Amino acid sequence: MASKYQAPRGTFDVLPEQARTRARVEGAAAAILARAGYEPIATPTFEDTELFERGVGRSTDIVRKEMFTFEDKGERSLTLRPEGTAPICRAYLEHGMHKLAQPVKLSYVGPFFRHERPQAGRYRQFHQIGLEAIGTDSPLADAEAIMLLSDLLGELGVPGVELRLGSLGSLDSRAAYLEELKAHLHAHEGELSKDVRERIDVNPLRAFDSDDEGTRGVMASAPTIVAGLEGEDAEHFAEVRALLDAAGTSYVIDPTLVRGIDYYTRTIFSFVCDALGAQSEIGGGGRYDGLIEQLGGPATPAVGWAAGIERILLALDEEEQPAGRDAFVAIADPDQRQRAMALAVELRHAGLSAEIDLAGRGLKGQLKHADRLGARRVLILEADGSAQLRDMKTGVQRAADTGNLVDEMTGGET
Repeated sequence: MASKYQAPRGTFDVLPEQARTRARVEGAAAAILARAGYEPIATPTFEDTELFERGVGRSTDIVRKEMFTFEDKGERSLTLRPEGTAPICRAYLEHGMHKLAQPVKLSYVGPFFRHERPQAGRYRQFHQIGLEAIGTDSPLADAEAIMLLSDLLGELGVPGVELRLGSLGSLDSRAAYLEELKAHLHAHEGELSKDVRERIDVNPLRAFDSDDEGTRGVMASAPTIVAGLEGEDAEHFAEVRALLDAAGTSYVIDPTLVRGIDYYTRTIFSFVCDALGAQSEIGGGGRYDGLIEQLGGPATPAVGWAAGIERILLALDEEEQPAGRDAFVAIADPDQRQRAMALAVELRHAGLSAEIDLAGRGLKGQLKHADRLGARRVLILEADGSAQLRDMKTGVQRAADTGNLVDEMTGGET
């Protein structure tokens, strides 16, 4: 029977069969990142609004249009976190992690929130896996971060993935480039969309992301920062590319690549998947050498990325499979219920998955339910105290010794 209540628009329920696939993605990420020395961190679901206004950027779409912001009973402005990097940098400063050996390598997984128009691959509550390497400006950190995301997508078998690579230069060179870009946009102001015109002086890079036909025409002749990289910026970008080449990680240089958040500097990257259509990015990130200083800390270089779990699952398009059970303990007589529970607990303590009937079914119904659960074997407790072990794949059944139950269950096929 359907309820009159439904999940809010842009959110969703994760059902058991979907949770198993998600767990596989999260487990693969945890294993890959742990092998590279990234330790898990978790931050609160909501933060002071100012953290995102300062860290993400007041001129970004995230802050201007997409944040879920509310006032608590203490009249403080709080925001459900729209991204993970600013909160982790806040935690880095608050807990004195700058005193640790650098870089501090952190990984995370959890829900994030943006008030966007819901569509395939884009939700108002979504989940991300991410990493941050804080306290190093080495190109090795950039390359390692990129390769770890590449490894994760490869291990999961995500098809049709392409790595797009770019650079925004250092803060100083980026500032000089932005003045050049602003001049180009002002010279063609009449051809730009209203939204781009309004942000020429506060966020001109976003013009590269515009879908407006007139704006795209203007941007086709716009200067790009990659073409003008010099000195240490050019050397850093060249070293990142050389490291990726040496590791056999393929990529394409995208001089028009930008990110939707203001804190990025130097290396930026995006993994796109042709199976996702319009929302093609499956994960991405880059270097953000000025963010921690912007939040009131010392100058601290850092690099990181985030990947959307929903987008990974959409790209995989896998049919959910039942989890299966190692064993099901069935009873032919209600007097055997206590014994059945004790034996199921014994199996669970031995590390096996085991269930008993909780619905009062007859023996035939229990066997049918065990098959529905994907149980490999069923232990049938007879009324006289004896037991039979049935292999559900072959249908072969034999007498079982419940005194050596774990050995019976983990031995050869019946």
